Amino acid sequence: MREVTTLHTQRFTLRPLRRADAAALFPTLSDPAQCLYLTRPAFATEEELWGWLAEPGWNGRTWIAEDAAGQVVARFVAVPAHEAGVEDVGYITCARRQREGIARECMAALIPHLLATGCRKLTAEVDARNTASIALIESLGFTREAHLREHETTHIGLCDVLLYGLLAREFGV
Repeated sequence: MREVTTLHTQRFTLRPLRRADAAALFPTLSDPAQCLYLTRPAFATEEELWGWLAEPGWNGRTWIAEDAAGQVVARFVAVPAHEAGVEDVGYITCARRQREGIARECMAALIPHLLATGCRKLTAEVDARNTASIALIESLGFTREAHLREHETTHIGLCDVLLYGLLAREFGV
């Protein structure tokens, strides 16, 4: 597993995953409405969630964002994609803290970190109905590269997926 460097923004610390984070993320990831755009349904138990978060065979990295009071507010991931130098990013903000600009602020710190540490391109796959995520990823400078129709079957059925990309050279790295 690759190292997760601790990062800081004006309001948050992005740090490696800890066992206690499952309890903090469970209220959001056990809510079907919050999990609508995930590729899997809401989690039934905190133990099931921890098994998913800490899957030993998963090759991605997780950053947990916490505020100054030490409260978990979001999860961010970077997962190696189809070839070296390309990583897929993802995020989810805890339901009680949505609409505070947390994902924007934390992604704005994570993007240059990933690009400065060997990524030549970042990608994001977004459910075409997830307007909040589309607005966020576009505001961060990602370009829509594809609209994949009926591309993925998830717990809610067939989904269109929008594929976004950000090249290091476009970001100035």
